[in-house]
Amino acid sequence: MPERLAEMLLDLWTPLIILWITLPPCIYMAPMNQSHVLMSGSPLELNRLSEEQRILNRSKRGWVWNQMFVLEEFSGPEPILVGRLHTDLDPGSKKIKYILSGDGAGTIFQINDVTGDIHAIKRLDREEKAEYTLTAQAVDWETNKPLEPPSEFIIKVQDINDNAPEFLNGPYHATVPEMSILGTSVTNVTATDADDPVYGNSAKLVYSILEGQPYFSIEPETAIIKTALPNMDREAKEEYLVVIQAKDMGGHSGGLSGTTTLTVTLTDVNDNPPKFAQSLYHFSVPEDVVLGTAIGRVKANDQDIGENAQSSYDIIDGDGTALFEITSDAQAQDGIIRLRKPLDFETKKSYTLKVEAANVHIDPRFSSRGPFKDTATVKIVVEDADEPPVFSSPTYLLEVHENAALNSVIGQVTARDPDITSSPIRFSIDRHTDLERQFNINADDGKITLATPLDRELSVWHNITIIATEIRNHSQISRVPVAIKVLDVNDNAPEFASEYEAFLCENGKPGQVIQTVSAMDKDDPKNGHYFLYSLLPEMVNNPNFTIKKNEDNSLSILAKHNGFNRQKQEVYLLPIIISDSGNPPLSSTSTLTIRVCGCSNDGVVQSCNVEAYVLPIGLSMGALIAILACIILLLVIVVLFVTLRRHKNEPLIIKDDEDVRENIIRYDDEGGGEEDTEAFDIATLQNPDGINGFLPRKDIKPDLQFMPRLQKRVARRNNTGCCLKTKTVENSDIHELRDQNYKRNERSQKANFNPSDFFCMCQGMEGHSDFV
Repeated sequence: MPERLAEMLLDLWTPLIILWITLPPCIYMAPMNQSHVLMSGSPLELNRLSEEQRILNRSKRGWVWNQMFVLEEFSGPEPILVGRLHTDLDPGSKKIKYILSGDGAGTIFQINDVTGDIHAIKRLDREEKAEYTLTAQAVDWETNKPLEPPSEFIIKVQDINDNAPEFLNGPYHATVPEMSILGTSVTNVTATDADDPVYGNSAKLVYSILEGQPYFSIEPETAIIKTALPNMDREAKEEYLVVIQAKDMGGHSGGLSGTTTLTVTLTDVNDNPPKFAQSLYHFSVPEDVVLGTAIGRVKANDQDIGENAQSSYDIIDGDGTALFEITSDAQAQDGIIRLRKPLDFETKKSYTLKVEAANVHIDPRFSSRGPFKDTATVKIVVEDADEPPVFSSPTYLLEVHENAALNSVIGQVTARDPDITSSPIRFSIDRHTDLERQFNINADDGKITLATPLDRELSVWHNITIIATEIRNHSQISRVPVAIKVLDVNDNAPEFASEYEAFLCENGKPGQVIQTVSAMDKDDPKNGHYFLYSLLPEMVNNPNFTIKKNEDNSLSILAKHNGFNRQKQEVYLLPIIISDSGNPPLSSTSTLTIRVCGCSNDGVVQSCNVEAYVLPIGLSMGALIAILACIILLLVIVVLFVTLRRHKNEPLIIKDDEDVRENIIRYDDEGGGEEDTEAFDIATLQNPDGINGFLPRKDIKPDLQFMPRLQKRVARRNNTGCCLKTKTVENSDIHELRDQNYKRNERSQKANFNPSDFFCMCQGMEGHSDFV
């Protein structure tokens, strides 16, 4: 405890302690309730009482009894005397012993077993434990036998003001709208005191403001903080720090106190109008700027914050309201001026606008502080720029007849330079739009002429693009679309709409419509098509057929009589003249083929050729297909049979070792031997394949091919002019061939043949002597 608290307690309780010590031992320091004051007689008297008296008469307790009290936080050099226990059974002979048990017995409270004095041997704190329940008993000193039944009593710890008030939830924060009226409630704070709220004023708190006047006040008992000044302005000061004190003892001197802080923030209301930073703004913009480009920004400042500072911008007056617009930037809170329509320096060089900024959210409580808007003037200067040429029309539509003469003028386009310098213009055609180069343009005056003939029936429209370029600055160009429509002239004669072929029944009736035909014309007259039909002059009196014009511009062909016979004439050709209504009219002759057919009784065509006339009428298409399939099957069988027969009659293949080609060459003159190359073609002998027309070329290098086995051709001629038989043999088979020649020689002699007529002995090639 602080020294101040100890001195105060000592001054307060010293007289009471002295008074308590002077009291008789049988009386406690605390006031006693009379119902608890019990006096008892001597033990001998109690023993003489009859049992009846014990039942009828209430026995008297031997205690003088009440609650005991002890001050908390009191300490001194000696244990504190709390009270004294005494029974009238104790004559002072010291034969009675007092025993104490219960809460804190022996540890906090100690009893003198002879005198019954109870002392507190430790410092007590009511906030830790407010009361203790103990049990006292008097026993015989020698035998420890109870002389009285045990009795409970309570020692209460009496509170002193040893705890200061505390703000458990501090520091505090609160908000209040700016411009609030006097006495507007801000918040409420609460402090707690651990002292006994029942006993004394130790826990009675009183609140006050140590810092924060004159802006705020506090209710002393409820701790409600209110505004003490009206119309506090957030824009002047937004945050206030208030120091609050809570003091116990009802706020009197000597009480303990605790403090906390409260931060009060003024919230914004819309009590300030927007204000432009300057009354006049200047901007400049080139005349060729793209539409929608931001030209400049204007801003009206508002001291409020958040949505209270939001402003909308509008152009309310000026000579450029149709050319410019202004939009609001919600983030930057400014107005953006943009271009809506193209500018022309040569037409107007400057514009003046009147711009207004107005708050979006207006608080009616502060309407008297308005108006919540402001205006400013904006001057915009247009700067000259080198502009591209401007055509007199955004598009052009030209018309030309399809029979127009070459180099004739179809139309003209014009363009000018809008700049003050007025550069000359050169015209050209974008050839990507005129790939066939059907048109030309005069580079100086823009006249479009025809370069190639036109045909409306191939293409009715031609879309080209004309380019205009400034001569002084070739980068300045403009383009314009030109649509050229080809007008029709009557240059196509009418003709049948399709290839018609009419069928006439042999059993037809006179006047029967054989065929209805229509005509077509590639031209497109304004009033539509109207065709005239007629027969050739020499066929006007045609004995077989006649024609009839229908209302739908078609033509019907009718038979004049019946009895047509396809055996006599199967096909009739009917030329028809078709004329249009053009100027001048054109005509053509189309021939209609009429075929005579056999028909059923109801007029259904069944056959239209002579051969079919003699066939049975009932033969169906399925039967014809079956007959055709049988014929094809027979042909396949014959082909397979012939093929197998051919393979059966082929000779066996000769093996490679027996593949000997023989060439017999006769010579009637005598040559000069092997060195004589004039008498015969040595190339033919060396390469007999060349006889068939194949000779290797010496001017190119042959491709790498599979090389056949080396062969030698032995060719000799004797001096007698005998026949020379040549063979192509392989080196490895020379000896075998020689043996074969011996055998052949023997067979020839047996048959009386002259061997010299068939075989000749020749010197072998490359030094070999072979019989060939």
